[in-house]
Amino acid sequence: MKKFKWRKYNRAIHRDLGYFFVGMSLVYALSGIALNHINDWNPSFIITNKIITLNEVPSTDNIQDSDIGELLEYCGENDRFKKFYIPSDSLIKIFIEQGNVTINTKTKQATIEKIQRRPLFHAFNYLHYNPGKIWTFFSDFYAASLIILAISGLFILQGKNGIKWRGTILAGLGIAIIIVLLFLSHYSFK
Repeated sequence: MKKFKWRKYNRAIHRDLGYFFVGMSLVYALSGIALNHINDWNPSFIITNKIITLNEVPSTDNIQDSDIGELLEYCGENDRFKKFYIPSDSLIKIFIEQGNVTINTKTKQATIEKIQRRPLFHAFNYLHYNPGKIWTFFSDFYAASLIILAISGLFILQGKNGIKWRGTILAGLGIAIIIVLLFLSHYSFK
C-alpha cells in the first residue's frame, strides 16, 4: 500500500490559495496601511481648501439664487449649486458639486472646500469596511483561507528549516510580538 503523500497536497493547497488570493491580500494590505494612518490623512478622499477675499457680499436678510450665482462666479466656481442655507447672520453655506463654499459676510472671505475620491484607495477602503452580504461571505472565505495558508505554510519545509527547529522559533517570535503589543496597548501608562 502506498504511503499518503500529504506534503504534496499541502504544498498544492498552499500554492493555489496563495495565487488565488494575491490580489485580495494586496487590497487588504494597502487599505489596512491607509486606515492605520487615518489620523495623518484621509485615505478615501482628497480634500482641498481655498480662501478668497470678496469685494462685495450681499446681506443675508434677503439673499436670492441670483446672488449666490454671482458669488460663486466671483469665487471661480461655475458649477451650479445644489442648495444654500444661512446658519447665522454672518455665514452663508453653499453646496456645490463635489464640495461647498462657506462665506463669512463680516470678513468677506469665502472658503471653498472641494472633495474628490482618492484613486484606488477609495474603492479599496470601501471593500475593507465590508459593504454587503456577498462581500461578507467572500471576506470570510478569504479569512478562512488565510488560516489555511498560515497552517499549511508551517509544514512546507522539512528538517532544521521546517517546523521542527527554525519554523518553531520564528512562529514563536511572531506570537510573542503579538502578545507584547497587546500587553503594551492595554497596560501602557498614558
